[in-house]
Amino acid sequence: MKVNQTLPNKRQTILEVLYRSNGEPVSGVKISEATGISRVAVWKHIKALKQAGVDIKGLPTGYQLQDTGNLLYPFCFPTHLQDRIFHFPELDSTMDQARKIARQGLQHAGCVIAEVQTASRGRLNRQWASARGGLWFTLILKPDLPPPLAWTMNFAASTCMAEVLASLFDLDVRVKWPNDLLLKGRKLSGMLAEMETRADMVNFLFLGIGLNVNNEPESNQYQAISLKTALGKSVSRKQILIRFLDLFESRISTVDPARIISRWKERTGTIGSDVRVQTHDRVYEGKALDVDDSGALIVQGRDGITRKIIYGDCFHS
Repeated sequence: MKVNQTLPNKRQTILEVLYRSNGEPVSGVKISEATGISRVAVWKHIKALKQAGVDIKGLPTGYQLQDTGNLLYPFCFPTHLQDRIFHFPELDSTMDQARKIARQGLQHAGCVIAEVQTASRGRLNRQWASARGGLWFTLILKPDLPPPLAWTMNFAASTCMAEVLASLFDLDVRVKWPNDLLLKGRKLSGMLAEMETRADMVNFLFLGIGLNVNNEPESNQYQAISLKTALGKSVSRKQILIRFLDLFESRISTVDPARIISRWKERTGTIGSDVRVQTHDRVYEGKALDVDDSGALIVQGRDGITRKIIYGDCFHS
C-alpha cells in the first residue's frame, strides 16, 4: 500500500543520503549524482528541508546532517518498522490522518507521526499543544478484541511508555488514571483512544500519544513538563519511539487483562491519592481506592459513597 506522504521524493532521497553518511559532510556533487538533479536544485531542496525544521549545516566540504536521533522518517528506523512508519512535517491531527490511512487498507500496527499538530485533541475534546520537538503519533491497531476490552490497549501503552522512559533515563515516571504520564507530579504525556467497531468486535483502534520530549510546553498547558526540562538536555525521540513500539507490540501479542492491570498498578500514582475526576457532565472528588478488572477507577467520595468511574479526566489533588 502506498500512502501519499508530504515529503517530496527527491527531498526524501537527499535526506536519506545525508542520514546514511553517519554524520560526515556530503558534497553537493555527490547528492546531485545520487538524486539525478542539478546542484542548484539540491540547494533549493536543502533550503526547504531547513525551513521544515531539519537541522542541516552547510560546510565548505558539503552538507552535514545534525542530531540524527531526532529524525523520524521511515528510513531512520530498523527494517522491521520502516513499512509501518508514516511521517508528516505537519498535520491537523495524527488521529485523523490515521483514520484515512486505515481506510486505504492498512491491516495493523501503523504509526502516524507529525512534527507539528495544529488541531490535536485530548480527552473531553481538550486541545493539546503539539509544537516541534515533541513526539506526536497515533498507532493504527486492529486488535482481535471485543469493545469492552479495548481499554487494555490504553493501559498497556501507558505502562510501556513509562517503563521505556524509566529504563532510558532513570526517571520515576508515574501513570495517572486512565493513561497520562506524570513526572514530578507534572504532565509529561497524554493518550487518547478512539475506535471503530464492526458487529461485536473492534475493527480499528486508534491510539494517539503525545509526549513532551525536546519541546517547551506552552505555559497554559496544565502543569506540563518535558524530558528536556527534566534532564537538562535534548534526548533522542527516535530511540524512545523504537523502544516503545517494540515493547508495546510484544505486550499486546497476547492480551491478558489481569497482567495488564497488574503492571499498570506497579506504575500508577493515582491509587491512594485524593482525586478530582471530571466526566462530560459531572465532577467527582474523593480518594482513589483502586482500579478494578475492567479498568474503572473506584473512588470513595467525600460523602462516603464509593463509585465506579468508567471514563473521565482525573486530577490529583
